[in-house]
Amino acid sequence: MKIIIAAGTGFLGQNLEKYFTDKRNDVYILTRNPKKKNHIYWDAETLGDWKNSLENADVLINLTGKSVDCRYTENNKKEIYSLRIDSTKVLQQAIHQCHNKPKVWLNSSSATIYTHSETHLNTEENGVIGDDFSMNICKSWETEFFKVQTDNVRKTALRTSIVLGNYGGAFTKLKMITKIGLGGKQGRGNQNISWIHIDDFCRAVDYIIENENLSGKINVTAPNPISNEEFMRKLRKEMKIPFGLNAAVWQFEIASVFLGTETELLLKSRNVYPEKLIRSGFTFNFPTVETAFHNLINPFLFKQHCLSHPAFLFKLRQGFSLKKNPF
Repeated sequence: MKIIIAAGTGFLGQNLEKYFTDKRNDVYILTRNPKKKNHIYWDAETLGDWKNSLENADVLINLTGKSVDCRYTENNKKEIYSLRIDSTKVLQQAIHQCHNKPKVWLNSSSATIYTHSETHLNTEENGVIGDDFSMNICKSWETEFFKVQTDNVRKTALRTSIVLGNYGGAFTKLKMITKIGLGGKQGRGNQNISWIHIDDFCRAVDYIIENENLSGKINVTAPNPISNEEFMRKLRKEMKIPFGLNAAVWQFEIASVFLGTETELLLKSRNVYPEKLIRSGFTFNFPTVETAFHNLINPFLFKQHCLSHPAFLFKLRQGFSLKKNPF
C-alpha cells in the first residue's frame, strides 16, 4: 500500500512508519521539517505541492496536533485547537482535488472526549460526552472531520487512549517518576486509566484499514481500564521498585505548574471500552497492564543488564556478533 502519515515524526508516527514499512508498504511523511527521503514538506495549514502525494494513495493517517502535555494558556489553547482543525480542513481540500483519492482516511481523536467516569464504561455507542476545553476540542475536531463525506473515502476517527511505549509518550515519564520513588497514586487514585500497548495500537490501525466494515468513531484502547492506584502499583511491581510516594491533589497542582503540564492528564478518569474493535473480531496481544508492562519493562531491564555484564563487554571488545548469546 501507499500510506501517507501527516505529522508522522512523533512517537505514534514513528512507530506506525516502522510497522508499515516492515510490512513492505510505501510510507510517506508530511512534516514541517523534512529530514529523510520519504519526508514531504507541508505547513498543515495551506495547500501546496504536498497534495500531490495523496494521489493514488491507499491510506491517509492524520496525527497532526500540538501536544496537550502543556499548560492551558490562551496561546496554547489556540494552538491546540487551530492545528487540529486547520490540518483536517486542508487535508479535506487536498482530497477533494485528487483524481484517485485515498481509500481510507484515519484521523486522530482522543478518548478524553468522554466525561470523567469512575463507574460508567464508555463505548462508542453509550459514551457520555461532556463540555470542557478538552472535550470541546475533540468534538470540534470530529465535527470538522465528518462534515464532508467524500465518495469512496472511508473515514474513521481514532479515539485513542494513553499509548504505552518505551521510546516516547507518557509511559517514559511514568517509569522515570517510579524509578525515583514517586510512583504512588496521583490524587485519590480511583480515577481510571484507559491505555493501549504501542504494538496493539499499530495493529489496530492496520486492522481498521483492512476491515472495510469499520468506520466512524472508534475507541482505540485496551479492553481493561484500570484505576490509577492499581496501575502504579503494578508498574512498581514490574519495575521491582519497593515503594512509591503518593501525590495529593494539591501537591499535584503545584507540581504541574513547574512541570509545564495540566493535572487533567492524570487526574481525569478515562473509562473507555473498544466495543467496535472487539465486536469486529480484533484481538489484543496485550489485553492487561500486566502483559503490557512485562513486555515493555523486562526487555528494557534486560538491555540494561546486558550493557553492564562483564561477559558481554568482553565479547564486545573482541568484536563478538550480537546475534550470538554472550552468556
